Amino acid sequence: MPAAHPLDQEPSGGYRPLVVVLLSPLAFALVFASWTIFAVLGVELKGLLGFGEARFAVLLAMPMAMGALAALPMALLAQRLGGRRVMIACLLLICPFLWGLSHSRDYYHFLLAGAGLGLGAGSLSAGLVYVAGLCPRRHAGLALGLYGAGMVGAGLSYLLLPLVSQAYGWRSAPLLYLLPVLVVAALLWLFADDLEAEPSARPARPLPLAALLARLACWRLWRLALVYSFFYGAFVALALWLPAYLSAQYHLELKQAALTAVPFVLAVGIGQVIGGAWADRRDFRALRWWVSAFVLVCLFLLSYPPFTMRVEGVHAPITLHYEAPLWGFLLLLSLMGAAMGVGKGSLMRLIHRDHRDEMPLVGGLALSLGGLFAALLPLVFVVGNEWVGIRTAGFMFLYGSLVVCMLVMVWDHASGRAGRA
Repeated sequence: MPAAHPLDQEPSGGYRPLVVVLLSPLAFALVFASWTIFAVLGVELKGLLGFGEARFAVLLAMPMAMGALAALPMALLAQRLGGRRVMIACLLLICPFLWGLSHSRDYYHFLLAGAGLGLGAGSLSAGLVYVAGLCPRRHAGLALGLYGAGMVGAGLSYLLLPLVSQAYGWRSAPLLYLLPVLVVAALLWLFADDLEAEPSARPARPLPLAALLARLACWRLWRLALVYSFFYGAFVALALWLPAYLSAQYHLELKQAALTAVPFVLAVGIGQVIGGAWADRRDFRALRWWVSAFVLVCLFLLSYPPFTMRVEGVHAPITLHYEAPLWGFLLLLSLMGAAMGVGKGSLMRLIHRDHRDEMPLVGGLALSLGGLFAALLPLVFVVGNEWVGIRTAGFMFLYGSLVVCMLVMVWDHASGRAGRA
């Protein structure tokens, strides 16, 4: 009788799986909340320091760019040293940058602090390796979905930072996350065990550098990671961009704009749990087409800017004006967010199913690609605002990017059928 795969077995160790399920998403949420500090405070800082839209976009992109560089190396390091240790190290690493952010004086200090916060991506990728290695195979999608739902940490920034900034000043806002980050790191150290503690749960032996580079040349590792990177990167970029967009487009105060963006973040988190649990029970390869198509339709509708059309009628000119009401925009955005969450949760489950022995490599690659895409998008949004002159150009770019991803899916499906023929 063949031996069961380690990931197919129920993990032992008493309370350890519960600790991981609770603490890992909390660590994810705190790191992501730290990244989105600039989404709320950046608008205020832009007025205080007097920098323009391009510099604001670079400030938003900096944590994502540094996070993209850190994600894959930290995932591979987690495979060697243990996910818990790397998670704790990365959580501790962002603490001095949270403190430094509250004492920054000029634009370049904020950039440096943003780059340091981006190193928290190592905690995200290490946590992914940790959760994927500890959870049983039949519940991997649910576990990974719960972990990925930590992205709702953006909602913490939307809810809390405007209140703290208004009551105590913006310099106190970054310190809001300092103590919770230290507490979660301490709890992981005290109550979670390293994956290597059980021989049956140890990951595969790490590949040498030459073999690792050879594996990265394989298209099979990129196909799901590339599609996942769209949903991950688009969500991260929208979470950073939405408060400023809503404030400018609908003339809302920053506090109100941040609160208005909360339903989108919650919809993505809930959708991610549903998508992961759903993918545990059936193959999501066919359903991902429907999810992508639904998101594509939503992006098409969100891309329409306010416009006025003059038609020469029989008796007199007829003027038609269109502008999406705020409630309609939020409804469409939330529905799209739920679909994006389902896509993210189910795709990560597919990555785990197809590449579970290479989860640090493929999962880290997906987070790196998503981080690069997320870092690019704020700059694209600025180009749309300043050069094209259309504020919804960001949604247009996302629409085009998803079309490219769907073409990649078509090509992958066709090549897979050809290979089986």
